[in-house]
Amino acid sequence: QVQLVESGGGLVQAGASLRLSCSVSQSTASTYIAGWFRQPPGKEREFVAAISWNGGSTLYGDSVKGRFTISRDYTVHAVYLEMNNLKPEDTAVYYCAVDRRSWRTLSPNREEYTYWGQGTQVTVSS
Repeated sequence: QVQLVESGGGLVQAGASLRLSCSVSQSTASTYIAGWFRQPPGKEREFVAAISWNGGSTLYGDSVKGRFTISRDYTVHAVYLEMNNLKPEDTAVYYCAVDRRSWRTLSPNREEYTYWGQGTQVTVSS
């Protein structure tokens, strides 16, 4: 079983930066694909970014390309989302997700991810 805990959300002004963290606890091998998704108020959950098991490949949603960076640290079993130049439209609950099928191509489809955290709120004021 994989447990995910997000942290780092908060209320910021437009143009600010935030760094989200996802702590991954598991009892088996640490090779997994990790992703970030977000759900704006009243909207569907949408893909933000994903990173391969070795950190060698990344994938980003169009709305965050050039502003957000996903990374991971194996030593502490953590995945991060660095968010720069935040906009009011980035306001959402942000979720960390894991796909343990590490051999698969990175996917923006939420159905490919088996394990999810409970989310952290990010609010960007104008």
